Amino acid sequence: MQDNDASHSFYSKKEIVESILIKNASIVNEGKIVEGDVLITGERIERIDRSVSHPSATIIDASGKYLFPGVIDDQVHFREPGLTHKGDIHSESRAAVAGGVTTFMEMPNTVPGALTQDLLEDKYVIASQKSPANYSFFMGASNDNIEEVLKTNAKNVCGIKIFMGSSTGNMLVDNESTLEAIFSRSPMLIATHCEDEATIRRNMEKFREQFGDDVPMKYHPVIRSEESCYLSSSMAVSLARKHDTRLHILHISTAKELGLFRNDIPLKEKRITAEACIHHLWFDESDYATLGSKIKWNPAIKTSHDKDAILQGVLDDHIDVIATDHAPHTIEEKNQTYFKAPSGGPLVQHSLVAMLEFYHRKKITLEKIALKMSHSVADCFRIAERGYIREGYYADLVLADLNAPWSVSKSNLLYKCGWSPFEGTTFSSKVTHTLVSGHLAYRDGNIDESRKGKRIFFDR
Repeated sequence: MQDNDASHSFYSKKEIVESILIKNASIVNEGKIVEGDVLITGERIERIDRSVSHPSATIIDASGKYLFPGVIDDQVHFREPGLTHKGDIHSESRAAVAGGVTTFMEMPNTVPGALTQDLLEDKYVIASQKSPANYSFFMGASNDNIEEVLKTNAKNVCGIKIFMGSSTGNMLVDNESTLEAIFSRSPMLIATHCEDEATIRRNMEKFREQFGDDVPMKYHPVIRSEESCYLSSSMAVSLARKHDTRLHILHISTAKELGLFRNDIPLKEKRITAEACIHHLWFDESDYATLGSKIKWNPAIKTSHDKDAILQGVLDDHIDVIATDHAPHTIEEKNQTYFKAPSGGPLVQHSLVAMLEFYHRKKITLEKIALKMSHSVADCFRIAERGYIREGYYADLVLADLNAPWSVSKSNLLYKCGWSPFEGTTFSSKVTHTLVSGHLAYRDGNIDESRKGKRIFFDR
């Protein structure tokens, strides 16, 4: 923090820019919680201090509330183009800002898949016109687009996505020579979905022989087993070590996989990192009895032992970031038999309040939540000037009232698919304000889309 006489401006005096002054907040940032004020001028944080005044700023009284850096979700599926009956960039980014997510990174398995630079850029154009949240999009890899993959600009694209397991269309990369080529030649961060396809197919046939098409949902974690996850994750880690690749493994779902990752060096020195998702932290195999296909994800939600181990991995830094893998489907699609019901579900509106529930249960600190949902994501991807509450950084911020219980119902869902696995859940905390690049995008249930989010950039 600066002393009371210190301040600086990022704009000339001739420019008329909006200022917002957040007063009396409990600021959760960089391992500390301090009381103070935050002055935002235009898109950026101008001053952080114990007490700040401004003659014309819009005042937000944050007394009794906690100010977090905006959540950065490094894995979402917003379904545009081609699958927009499930969700689209506009609808799902609105849900994101309502949940305190100021930046998202979206996956390439749309229709068509983002497998060329032109198709990838098309998604950036859509987001620039429609998204109230900041955005980036992964370039997709297939068995036959290596030259397109290598054209990807590390400065303005978050990473390369490889599905080392089932995916949509032509996005399963199961050719060993292709994997070797990508891992050895790509200088960018490679994010992987790791499940061994051969193992899964054997398991599927076994259960199909026993049950036909109507396999009980409780067998999903047996079909998409611990073995399938570990075989694939360990292969990805082996390739990354061989080629010194920057590898990020998504949605860890087993206790066994935690041993693949280090926690004895700082995140910024890691070449191999890992992500945990909300559903693997919240649900376990006992929930299939009541929620069925609503919690059918790939990789599967597994045992209570796995769930507890993943949370411990978050706490002890074997796992570096928390995300959602937000992947909406219509309820009609989900209400099908085992082999027909697609995997995935909507989560981006509820990720922060779900983690705050773990805080209320004394399982995680507020400082650790800010670390895993904001700071570490920025560090992991080397995002420029975001992910922290710092003077000079973009004002991506979220205010939460930790004593404002509310229940999830269809009436307060913003997902285009209109359902949530959290329906009926009462959360103890509520997001009240979300600022995206200095713009008050969400306030007490209302979304202001007069300004759109921004494409994020990377210090690589």
